[in-house]
Amino acid sequence: MMAIVNRISAGALAIAALCSAAPLDQGTRELARDIFRQLIEINTTDSSGSTTEAAEAMRGRFIAAGFSAPDAQLLIPEGRPNKGNLVVRLRAGTAAKKPLLIIAHLDVVEARRSDWTTDPFQFIEKDGYFYGRGTQDMKAADAIAVTTLLRLKKEGYSPSRDIILALTADEEGGTANGVDWLLKNRRDLLDAAFALNPDSGGMMFVRGKPAYMTVEASEKMYADFEVEATNPGGHSSLPVTDNAIYHVADALARLENSPFPFELNPVTRRYFEKLSTTVSGEQRSDMQGILRDPPDQTAIANLSSDPLYNATMRTTCVATRLTAGHANNALPQSAKAIVNCRILPGHSPEEIRGDLVRIFADSKLTVRYIESKTGRILDRAPGKTGFRPVEPAPEILKPLEQITDEMWSGAPVIPEMETGASDSVHTIAAGIPTYGVSGVAFDHNDIRAHGKDERLRTNSFYDGVDFFCRYLKALTQ
Repeated sequence: MMAIVNRISAGALAIAALCSAAPLDQGTRELARDIFRQLIEINTTDSSGSTTEAAEAMRGRFIAAGFSAPDAQLLIPEGRPNKGNLVVRLRAGTAAKKPLLIIAHLDVVEARRSDWTTDPFQFIEKDGYFYGRGTQDMKAADAIAVTTLLRLKKEGYSPSRDIILALTADEEGGTANGVDWLLKNRRDLLDAAFALNPDSGGMMFVRGKPAYMTVEASEKMYADFEVEATNPGGHSSLPVTDNAIYHVADALARLENSPFPFELNPVTRRYFEKLSTTVSGEQRSDMQGILRDPPDQTAIANLSSDPLYNATMRTTCVATRLTAGHANNALPQSAKAIVNCRILPGHSPEEIRGDLVRIFADSKLTVRYIESKTGRILDRAPGKTGFRPVEPAPEILKPLEQITDEMWSGAPVIPEMETGASDSVHTIAAGIPTYGVSGVAFDHNDIRAHGKDERLRTNSFYDGVDFFCRYLKALTQ
């Protein structure tokens, strides 16, 4: 541990000006950037990385800043040395309310150097952007949360409730999800009145200008399915039409051309209602059109051309991996594809598995569910649906609206459904109301999370540092 503390620069330990409405001082900017850089340059992928290394590095910063060992605990599941989690607690005064919990995952999606223009695990600043795997999802938010607790500690801030930060493993994949493991094994460390998850929500920019702030009030359910065709195989000089690869390829082509039905729930309906007030012309007309009863089919088709709006209006399933054959000169004995689905609330993975079977319409194929925690392949998927959309409570929404207006005047706050999936599913299932809130701004047409050359505008990062400190104070004064 001392080695980690010694690697922290003296400048980074000289924490900064107090959290206030004033612009960020240089010391805070340098601290936040240094933490961001350190996190990006620690590989935390499932295959070859370590969230333990990142958790240890952040724990070193908290211990150096005066947090006690019990208030900055490194917790590692037995037999999983690379899947460490860090739980930090900034303590309140004596008459404290029930704690506020922040959950933020340290792991990132795989990234190959050959795919990127830059090294994905090198923190690079150029042309007004920070580049590196995790800059959008979600090491910027991790760095911001760490910076904020360090600033509040330095300030001597006494919140009205404990503020708990859990930096965790395996949100993006793997079988050692940190939030789930902590809730099952150390619920006492995470027990809270409510949780914030900065893995969702945030300011959206359109054509370079702030358009609206979102707060997650619902999210889709994640599910993976294995699609497989088998065949006795044979010599490739004697081709047959009953080729396993062709069966899988034809099925995926049908999936590509068979979108799931249009559907709105109370949160997505309100999302488009409020969003329509921020746009104009045909886009506004289309958003109003999908809200009619019955909805306008042309408007649905127009909005479906935008990936974000399309994912908000329907369940989506897409092929993400292919495996087939065993030799260049032999017919394949097996062909497999992985289909990843993001399922609207109110529908179950088993229901969607049945829909895939119907879309593929091929008796030669099997469609089986991949259990996320264990990787087991099951003939049937869970029948349980995702959690109901819940409007954010006033104690969450009102300060969010106030600070958003202070920082991005005129931008409305819009409850949204997260089109992906997040660790909120674990905290909500444990009875902890959870809201997606982040001050990090994204450009509508530059969402690169999980993709090549992931990047974040430098100003967006520093605005997020400013926002999150203000917001945490508003919730804990």
